[in-house]
Amino acid sequence: MSVTPHGIHHVTAIARDPQQNVDFYTKVFGLRLVKQTVNFDAPHIWHLYYGDEHGSPTSTLTFFPWPGVSRGREGSGLTTATSFSVPEASLGFWSKHLAGLKIDWSWGKDSSGHDLIEVRDYDGMRLQLVGTVGDARSGWDGVADIPAEHAVRGLHSVELSEAQIDPTAGMLQNLLGMNLASESSGKASFQMATGESGAKVEVLGGVSDRGLQAGGTVHHVAFRAPDLPTMELWQQELLGRGVGVTEIMDRQYFKSIYFREPGGVLFEIATDDPGFDIDEPLLELGKKLKLPPWLEPSREQIQQSLPEIRS
Repeated sequence: MSVTPHGIHHVTAIARDPQQNVDFYTKVFGLRLVKQTVNFDAPHIWHLYYGDEHGSPTSTLTFFPWPGVSRGREGSGLTTATSFSVPEASLGFWSKHLAGLKIDWSWGKDSSGHDLIEVRDYDGMRLQLVGTVGDARSGWDGVADIPAEHAVRGLHSVELSEAQIDPTAGMLQNLLGMNLASESSGKASFQMATGESGAKVEVLGGVSDRGLQAGGTVHHVAFRAPDLPTMELWQQELLGRGVGVTEIMDRQYFKSIYFREPGGVLFEIATDDPGFDIDEPLLELGKKLKLPPWLEPSREQIQQSLPEIRS
């Protein structure tokens, strides 16, 4: 393949209570709510986007908060950990910040030996804050009790749980063009571009129990394509390799295609452009419900169906 993803674009997960979701990711993790919109395929459900000031690719975590959805179960065929980069020197701050909010957390290390803090959100989704050095990205500085120097910089990596590593590893390397960075003890690490934060995928093998995708689990992982022509090349390549891939879909803030890797995890490739300021100014991001043109005629009905949230 002549083009390869140059990082993780975003991760999308399923939540239960939309207000609890907003409270956790804006107040506990200090991310910016950059877009209030709906699931374009199910407009009665919120689609909430969190990230840095701009909602830049590699910074963004999104949710479908679905009241009443059952609790999911971690296992094979799912993304089972989503990691964020914070400055290495900030881990002490984060341990105190989480403890002050009575959020349970624990220490750990990633496959590169970086210290990390592991925590779960209100739905039980597994998250990690990885202490890194040299991440030049700027975090969102709009949360009073999280100083800018300690702010989350963006996504660091994702962990896929699989019954076997090999089929998934084959797609990551041979079709998606990722490089094997390390392999040991039933776990393999892959990287895109130079392997900086936001360009890492961990694959955990030997997971026998199948996961259940529902509340508190990841729905899909999206990788970055710089533009639409590159995405079209990806779509042609996937089809040529016999992979079932969707048509190109207009997600308003990016274009997307979707397909599954051999273990069952849903992948997306999303364009970097046009971005989240296409329909509202940068300073106003995430403050109001925004709908794509084809849903705008149903705005009143959609608003009535959505649970109220306070951002």
